[in-house]
Amino acid sequence: MIFVDSSFFIALVDQKDQWHPAAKALLPVLADEPILISDLIIVESVSIIGRRSGGKIGEQLYQYLLNNCNLVYSDKEILNEGISVFLHYNGSLSVSDSISVYIMKEEQIDRIVSFDSDFDKVPGIVRIHTC
Repeated sequence: MIFVDSSFFIALVDQKDQWHPAAKALLPVLADEPILISDLIIVESVSIIGRRSGGKIGEQLYQYLLNNCNLVYSDKEILNEGISVFLHYNGSLSVSDSISVYIMKEEQIDRIVSFDSDFDKVPGIVRIHTC
């Protein structure tokens, strides 16, 4: 299983995104790999794509994520643990990224597909962003 960040989904859908070619190139890496995301990845991805490309495209991305990814829903415990990660990194990771890191640790996942270099500061996590 591999965790996938919103930056990948945004780049994949938005052809004008600077990371679009890299996202397309990474598709074979994910072809046979179960994908794990959180509800925050959905919220962030759909919101940004909706703003950039319109609500209909955002809703299509939402449906794709629901139908093709394993999903962890945030609850009070996950939010609290995510804030602990956030504090550990003194706010240099966003709350959403901190929650992703917590979920990855809980699920024993050490790889993330992301164009967000902030994940590089987290020991034990390998960021996949090129082929």
